[in-house]
Amino acid sequence: MLVLERATYRYPGTTRWALPPISLEVGAGRVVGVRGPNESGKTTLCLVASGLAPVAIGGELRGRVLIDGRPTVELRTHELAQRCGLLFDNPAAQLSGLHRTVEEEVAFGPCNLGLPPAEVAERTEEALRLLRIEDLAGRDPGRLSGGEVQLVALAGLVALRPAHLALDEPVSRLDPERSARVAGAIERLAAAGVGVLVTEHDEGFLARLCDTVLDLGDGR
Repeated sequence: MLVLERATYRYPGTTRWALPPISLEVGAGRVVGVRGPNESGKTTLCLVASGLAPVAIGGELRGRVLIDGRPTVELRTHELAQRCGLLFDNPAAQLSGLHRTVEEEVAFGPCNLGLPPAEVAERTEEALRLLRIEDLAGRDPGRLSGGEVQLVALAGLVALRPAHLALDEPVSRLDPERSARVAGAIERLAAAGVGVLVTEHDEGFLARLCDTVLDLGDGR
């Protein structure tokens, strides 16, 4: 379970709290949505929930953030990545840019875990299948549409097999058809037991997916 207990956070070198105090729980197979206007702290929430803030980027965290009972501040970056994957609102920035095919891109994370080649291949194939993008396996990641890039970035996270995902406005750049494709992928992930925290402006998207929707307010 992913748990935030009155978690609030400010970035290094700042005095303003970028995330107002928030408490929530994301259990296995559940989808929890968070809405709020721009600058209300949605991106910061995803960074905090995944543990990257403050573990990787510094700053000050008050309250507690627990992933499967472990405080995020006690975990290393590579441990966090395997427990809670973070999808940024600009997924293109999440691709490595080092690989010629989507299959190689999705395999990049498991390879970095030092897993045997057979397990890397198994995880890659499973992620592509779960996201229903097997047809993209041989494509150049640099020549994909925005929706396809979003799904490939998500597949790269899934291949690490985290128990939880934090998705920062995953359809904000997509048309309705591609948004529906991403929504379907999230539904399948939840059905497979992954807990999902998703921030989004799109009320219809949240209504379709989420067991609970919280309002982050105006961030002041």
